[in-house]
Amino acid sequence: MLGVFDAIDAHPWAGAQLARPFSPSPLLRLMEGLGRQVQALGVPEPELFGSASALLHCILGVSNQNAANAVAAATHRPPTSRTAFLAATSTAWAELDPDEFAFVRTVAGQMREHDDREEFLTGIDLILTGITARLRAAAPPATGPAREV
Repeated sequence: MLGVFDAIDAHPWAGAQLARPFSPSPLLRLMEGLGRQVQALGVPEPELFGSASALLHCILGVSNQNAANAVAAATHRPPTSRTAFLAATSTAWAELDPDEFAFVRTVAGQMREHDDREEFLTGIDLILTGITARLRAAAPPATGPAREV
């Protein structure tokens, strides 16, 4: 997952190439590798597609959004650094209408200093935590050794 994130971060155009009509497509290969990892967690078959898809969408969505932000900063006139771009965005968010954008204003300061890779890992961790919590909830309760009465 980090390999895909890092590849798209280094090559912003790469994300758009994943779904190109190759046989099999790079996206299909990515889904296969990711799906095998989800399967190894013990996810039941009816939940495999949804679990793997959630992870895939997080990986591609965050990676491509991060790449788009990098391109926007680089093509901004005049060109701007990531730090300046985030500072301007943070300031703009903080100045939004407090009734309409209460949440966005609350997190505006975090926008200024966040680490894209760490935010990506947080998202993946949240999804994996949800998958494993569902597995634990679906598991039959552990029983101890039988006692004599």
